[in-house]
Amino acid sequence: MTQNTETTSYKDIKRTVLRRIRSGEWQPDTLLPNEQDLAVEFSCTRTTVNRALRELADEGFLERRRKAGTRVLSAPHRQARFTIPLVRDEVEALGGTYRYALVSQQFLPAPEWLSARLALQTGQAAMHVRCMHYSGNTPFQFEDRWIVVDSVPQVKDADFSALGPNDWLVQTVPFTNVELTFLASRADASAAGFLDLPEGEPVFTAERITWLQDKPVTFAKMYFAAGYRMTTQF
Repeated sequence: MTQNTETTSYKDIKRTVLRRIRSGEWQPDTLLPNEQDLAVEFSCTRTTVNRALRELADEGFLERRRKAGTRVLSAPHRQARFTIPLVRDEVEALGGTYRYALVSQQFLPAPEWLSARLALQTGQAAMHVRCMHYSGNTPFQFEDRWIVVDSVPQVKDADFSALGPNDWLVQTVPFTNVELTFLASRADASAAGFLDLPEGEPVFTAERITWLQDKPVTFAKMYFAAGYRMTTQF
């Protein structure tokens, strides 16, 4: 019986490759040895090498092209990673007491701008929910959200008077893709009123679209009160 004597893990290979890049042994634009040669060097399978190089490519250190091999990138392409936190968790992490309030909930035909943004059919049904999130009695976030009924038919029976739409979606339907946009917009009358800001005041705004495979699930626009801070690492 042949025993598997492989002891080198893909993490070991990643560390070694990164050390060679950072030490200058493998300069920018250097073509790495092929996977088979690396497998021999590290006494492991080609699959293990492939995983290590693939992850380093995903992390922005390498460029992989079919039939052209794997090269060291001249400038690492680092990717910022964001989580999609529940507002309750954000408030409580800052030491506040979370409070939620529904502003309005209604079925509407998707407006033209939403149909264009999500590639919906004209007049396709959507649930429009507006709600407020507070830290104690202080406004924290005003949320304006559209949920596509065809993608999430359960929303027809949803009641957002006590549970926010984001919490409900997390419990009800998964998502596979997210588009996240940050912008400085001016508070319209609704956002200004709920966040206790002068109308037209610049306000930190986030737009989030989620999909389930090729189906758009929801479009949400979140306006944050003054002092909100978002931090990421890469």
